[in-house]
Amino acid sequence: MHEVRDVAKKNPRGGTNLKAFYLLLGVVAVVGLALILYGSSRGSGAAATEPVNLEALDARGLVEKAQGIKEGPDNAPVQVLVFSDYMCPACAYFATTIEPLVKQEFVQAGRVQLVNYDFPLGGSHIHSFVAARAARCAQDQGKWTEYHNLLLSRQSAWSYSRVAPVEQFTDYATELGLNGDTFQSCLNSDTHAELVTANHQLGQQLGVGGTPSVFIGGRLSLGPNDWDVLKAEIQRALGE
Repeated sequence: MHEVRDVAKKNPRGGTNLKAFYLLLGVVAVVGLALILYGSSRGSGAAATEPVNLEALDARGLVEKAQGIKEGPDNAPVQVLVFSDYMCPACAYFATTIEPLVKQEFVQAGRVQLVNYDFPLGGSHIHSFVAARAARCAQDQGKWTEYHNLLLSRQSAWSYSRVAPVEQFTDYATELGLNGDTFQSCLNSDTHAELVTANHQLGQQLGVGGTPSVFIGGRLSLGPNDWDVLKAEIQRALGE
């Protein structure tokens, strides 16, 4: 503002400086409008990449808000809860190697219900939150498991991106036969941000400190990526 007044005072009778004055006003107005539009577009069109504020919820409220991905009957005698992070190599191993064995041995027989939760670690895991949201956007179209497994199996292809890998995530959705426009619209918003945040808060309440964290009948597994250990823990919970 001080610089604008100085331009006008240098030659109040001359036309050149007045033209410069009005030109400067026009530039300021255009730049200001551009900044407003940019801020507006950032607020409504950018993918939510970190947890959001949630109202205070008790444990029951968090469970309902988190909406874990269930596989297996609700009346299974043992429930296995898995908290994982999409940029965690150990989680990729669990999802691609150990979890299929759990499903084959126990879930398909109706003896275990497997429930997956998101636990984006934050810090250097800068894309974990948006990856969890992407999987939930895939869930909207009935493909959470397929998308979850694809993200983890291709972890090294997207996790080193300097910016949120929205385009790659959309390509993966299209590859799985999802509607790309619907998926991208979901991802380029804050859809499911509260849900993923609730997942994380639930894990914190349960004492999750790293991933994968696996709870078997309410007890934290001592060796989630060791099949012999995990199998024995599940059998113990089943009373076998």
